[in-house]
Amino acid sequence: MPERAADGVPATPAPAGARRPVAWVPRVLASGAVAMSGVVHLYLWGLGYFEGMWLRPLFLAQGVGGVVLAVLLVAWRSALPLVGAVAYGAATLGGFVVATTPAGLGGVRARWEGWPEWVSAVTELLAIAAGLWALARERRNP
Repeated sequence: MPERAADGVPATPAPAGARRPVAWVPRVLASGAVAMSGVVHLYLWGLGYFEGMWLRPLFLAQGVGGVVLAVLLVAWRSALPLVGAVAYGAATLGGFVVATTPAGLGGVRARWEGWPEWVSAVTELLAIAAGLWALARERRNP
């Protein structure tokens, strides 16, 4: 039995034909992060944020997408959900950062205040970091 590192990925290369190792710790962290960000977006959508604006349907899509991606991260051993977690975190956080600039994002201005903004920002950073960590660990031993 191969020796395992702290995140569950074998420390030694697997024999030819063996299944690719799965870095469960960073996958579960990324899953929790995108799920939490998704839930925050669904919460804000439910409160009626951006009612009548072009951004409102995107909050619903962001929320549903985050929950679906969270399930895919733990159910599908492909690298694609990991890339999705990195892209989800970067795009969501990037959009919020742009919205906080004086120009805003398509007429929408946001501020760094309130728990939803900070929870989302932290979870999106975690999604990026955990997704990259899992990609690096799982691609180390092809």
